Amino acid sequence: MLALAFPAAAFGTNCYVLAPGPGEECLVVDPGIGVEDTLRSLLQEHRLRPAAVLLTHGHLDHVYSVTPVCGGDTAAYIHTDDRYRLTDPVASIDPGTLAMMEAQFGQRATWREPERVVEIEDRGRLELAGLSLEVLHAPGHTEGSAMFALDVVPDGLPAEEGLDRTVVSGDVLFAGSIGRTDLAGGSDAAMRRSLREVVLPLPDSTLVLTGHGPATTMRRERATNPYLRGLDA
Repeated sequence: MLALAFPAAAFGTNCYVLAPGPGEECLVVDPGIGVEDTLRSLLQEHRLRPAAVLLTHGHLDHVYSVTPVCGGDTAAYIHTDDRYRLTDPVASIDPGTLAMMEAQFGQRATWREPERVVEIEDRGRLELAGLSLEVLHAPGHTEGSAMFALDVVPDGLPAEEGLDRTVVSGDVLFAGSIGRTDLAGGSDAAMRRSLREVVLPLPDSTLVLTGHGPATTMRRERATNPYLRGLDA
């Protein structure tokens, strides 16, 4: 699998491009703020054609560029419980943060919903762009936070790592941390349940592509992440 990643221009949100290989259809995951130029260059360099846009949740920093990336033909996929957030995620952001963002980019933040939105459910199977993904609903950061699991790993990983599975975790799990639960729609109890019932059962051989910061592995997080300690799988 070809896996490309780069941070958005604001909030350090990771945008991912996944494809069976160069010259194929691809999936774009979490196109955040200011990603369009970099994404366009990557798609041209690797001769990729977006077949779908996957959203791990509906926060502005993960969805801001979804409509221009989708255009009129490509669908955006989001869990049913976060579908409402695509109505106007700009309206839900803190006014001070919004003002800082607008000052940084020199223009007013605007929003338009994607023309095609597909609602996804827990344990649903997506067959897109030649890849097979399982939807793992993991609420806590938001009601509809979801992870995407694939039974393949990116090309070029060291064999000694023993990795055979990939999960795009959004803001559920980070390297050494987890997503915050104090924003609207967040829940500490739901997050703990998701960590216990969805994250911990993932095998140690899972590569975790996080919503912010570096990639990690379940082996590493199980051993070192303080938020996973004391939870029973």
